[in-house]
Amino acid sequence: MRAYEFMVILEGDLDEVAAQAWVKSITDTIAKAGGTVHGKPDWWGRRQFAYPINKKHYGYYAVMNIVAPGGALDELERSLRIADDVVRHKLLRLPDDEAARRGMTVAA
Repeated sequence: MRAYEFMVILEGDLDEVAAQAWVKSITDTIAKAGGTVHGKPDWWGRRQFAYPINKKHYGYYAVMNIVAPGGALDELERSLRIADDVVRHKLLRLPDDEAARRGMTVAA
């Protein structure tokens, strides 16, 4: 199992309920892939971008700590790449010492 940090920015034109439904859908997809979200997703809400992205100025941000098998999140990333409501997403593998610091136990 590997530890990841995942951030997603959703379209700012969505209402907040629809944006939170997207986060719920992402967590369900992670569970289906054999992973788990460590703790609750960190919902930042609607924020202004530092610069316009695709002529938009706002987006909904969410950050999650994930524990999943290697390669299990490939399908999630593919589906987010083609989703119209997703402005940006980033999946980072955490080093083992950072995962341990965050309390995400990872078997070696």
